[in-house]
Amino acid sequence: MPLQTLAREMLPRVEAELQRIVHLARTPDTAELHAMLTYHMGWEGAGAGPEAQGKRIRPLLVLLSAGAALLRDRDADSLEGTEPRWLRALPAAAAVELLHNFSLIHDDIQDNSPLRRGRPTVWKQWGIAQAINAGDAMYTLAYTAMLPLGVVALDILQRTCLHLTQGQYLDISFEGRTAVTVDEYWAMIGGKTAALLAACTELGALAAGADERRRAAYREFGRHLGLAFQVQDDLLGIWGNPSLTGKSAASDLAAGKKSLPVLYGLAQGGAFAERWAEGPVSVDEAGVVAGMLAAEGAREFTQSQADGLTMKALGYLEEASPQGEAGAALGELANRLLGRAG
Repeated sequence: MPLQTLAREMLPRVEAELQRIVHLARTPDTAELHAMLTYHMGWEGAGAGPEAQGKRIRPLLVLLSAGAALLRDRDADSLEGTEPRWLRALPAAAAVELLHNFSLIHDDIQDNSPLRRGRPTVWKQWGIAQAINAGDAMYTLAYTAMLPLGVVALDILQRTCLHLTQGQYLDISFEGRTAVTVDEYWAMIGGKTAALLAACTELGALAAGADERRRAAYREFGRHLGLAFQVQDDLLGIWGNPSLTGKSAASDLAAGKKSLPVLYGLAQGGAFAERWAEGPVSVDEAGVVAGMLAAEGAREFTQSQADGLTMKALGYLEEASPQGEAGAALGELANRLLGRAG
């Protein structure tokens, strides 16, 4: 499969570039700060390894988009004895992964999360104040990584970071509010989830030299991919199979998460809304409450939204006219993320 083949080629280059950039934070006086970053990235410390590193989906999206936006594929480059041309997007691939990890370090503090990928979070290991410093260092390194691609790429990254922060602000603000609209939900996930995926695909196309029309198609593909992924995740958070999702189907309701199904149910003003107003949902009753939601049409509505966004994402990908082996791999990755392939 093209995705497996290219991922095996691309991801080691990403990891090497990430390590090179992160090493810039190490000086004789800041060895511990560097250790905090390498710990969070999953390279060092107890439990280090592939599981602690995450899947590196975002840099893979960058490099696949770059390869797909080129007029020639990897095989043509190999005939000329040159390295793959998607390597020109490697700075962007490293930058988006570092930006993503900056947001995770700060999110863990804001959410009071003790674990990340099965290991203690940075703030649990080193305290909140130093974890904030680690996140700030990661943020700065993201821009350092992007410098070779110039001012347009830096502008995309800057606007993306603003959208991420706006989405996180909205998400936190929802926790203290009783009334949140579906429109506000779209604004929140548009920043928190979709913005970075849109940047990944646009930056890849930019690095490949794509014109504005194709760049816009790649950007909208990434944005709708992020929206569809989040809506699908919301659905699985209530009605998913725990053996497949890796988390309890009761967790979102018990946590009081204002996901799309919940907001739809609240807007109906029926039995679910009445129960929600009474107070927190216990794990034991989550199944019954999920049944109320389904009876009022929340599951059907959420699935229809996920399906519609999925079709839009794939439509924009077709409009982008992805080329060659990387194009096939990009489509394969999109379908996997959207639950349309095993």
